[in-house]
Amino acid sequence: MEYKALAQDILSHVGGKENIVSLVHCATRLRFKLKESGKADAEALKANPGVIMVVESGGQFQVVIGNHVHDVWQAVRYEAGITDDSEPVAVKGKKPLSSAR
Repeated sequence: MEYKALAQDILSHVGGKENIVSLVHCATRLRFKLKESGKADAEALKANPGVIMVVESGGQFQVVIGNHVHDVWQAVRYEAGITDDSEPVAVKGKKPLSSAR
């Protein structure tokens, strides 16, 4: 997989697959909702040449990838074992969210 190394680096610096509540993407960004944002390492991600920028906004941890974000999103989902039929994840004191898509 072309983006395997980048996907693995992203996963390790968002606190691992266990820290992901949901993952979606827009035109240029991976948009994570994390269980514990303190586990994410934005500075380490920014040092990766495959990452343009990291933005934390509106309860999301956003990793700016660029136009090939869909391919990276697929690679991250593959590496994390996230599928469309993944079980919803509960966060302390909150209702389960819909599965990562």
